[in-house]
Amino acid sequence: MGVEGTLEYISDLLSSVKKKKKKQTQTVALKIRMDCEGCARKVKKVLSGVKGAKSVDVDLKQQKATVTGYVEPKKVLAAAQSTKKKVELWPYVPYTLVANPYVAQAYDKKAPPNHVRAVPVTATISESTVDDHYTLMFSDENPNACSIM
Repeated sequence: MGVEGTLEYISDLLSSVKKKKKKQTQTVALKIRMDCEGCARKVKKVLSGVKGAKSVDVDLKQQKATVTGYVEPKKVLAAAQSTKKKVELWPYVPYTLVANPYVAQAYDKKAPPNHVRAVPVTATISESTVDDHYTLMFSDENPNACSIM
């Protein structure tokens, strides 16, 4: 193994020790049931205590808490659940990002203005049997269809 091989081995060994996985800054948004300013203060205090949290914003009107920093969503959710309040990850997205914003799964009366629930792309508008009945009534393939057209 010569001198060059030994130096290469040592440099590889040292470079692998130096590389530590850096956590990225994340923003975690939560929907939390809050009724008053006292609830908002309690939630803000608990979420500020999460390891790695840099800033915590609480919006009482939208029932939303946002934590920014080097945090993990599971830990933030667990800390918020320790307040004994109804908590879930923020389920809403701007309606311009959803293909069909008014399908039954996406439309939510409790959503903030211009927001709908995030739904998978596979959610589609379902036709009812009444719609099928009217479609068949005027179809060219139907021999008993309306002859006016």
